[in-house]
Amino acid sequence: MRTLLIAILLCCVSVAANAESGHGGPKMLNANVDLGNTESLQRGAKLFVNYCVSCHSANYMRYGRVAADLGIPEDVMKANMMFTTDKIGEPMQIAMKPTDAEAWFGVTPPDLSVVARSRGPDWLFSFLNGFYLDPAKPTGVNNIYFPSTAMPHVLAELQGLNRAVFETETQHDVEVQVFKQFESERPGTLDDTAYRKATRDLVNFLVYVGEPAKLVRYALGVKVIAFLLVLWIVAYALKREYWKDVH
Repeated sequence: MRTLLIAILLCCVSVAANAESGHGGPKMLNANVDLGNTESLQRGAKLFVNYCVSCHSANYMRYGRVAADLGIPEDVMKANMMFTTDKIGEPMQIAMKPTDAEAWFGVTPPDLSVVARSRGPDWLFSFLNGFYLDPAKPTGVNNIYFPSTAMPHVLAELQGLNRAVFETETQHDVEVQVFKQFESERPGTLDDTAYRKATRDLVNFLVYVGEPAKLVRYALGVKVIAFLLVLWIVAYALKREYWKDVH
């Protein structure tokens, strides 16, 4: 009985949330991040410093650490990826003043150091692919995965601008607007496949920023497995040698 009551309560909360937002939540996209893909991480870092650092900081990550972990020469990092400082040891700080950001967007853009851990890579990937035109919003855009977001579509140059097609459906006796598809209003510099690849690279980098020690653990894990495999071969050969005369 207790389990049934909890299930009913959760269902009611879900229905109320849908009724309040007026939209049916679409299914999350799969980010398929790969921390072993160094080239993807490098491309993601480039996207981050070119499109994100103007508003969002990553104060728990330093440029020098990124350069060392991702195999980027320091002179390349300084010339192409450091726009908010000239010191390689500085953290990835925001370019604008937080007070200006709050005045322009209504809220201070959050630090993205651990956003991949708090939100999850699939949510981030979906969010970056979920913007659509909405003239009723101050930024002119909305997001199907984060309705009423204050963030503008900073990657619109790459993706272009889309219109969202919604259809009215009745769910649990409540009418909701369910997202069906996007229709292109203005193309960007990338096609759909290339844009998804770019946003996947960006999410991959944010996953790395959230826990850079993963790269060390992955590299160490391969060595440990290789050592255990060699040890197993030696132990098996030793066992056969000990027991070869035992019948």
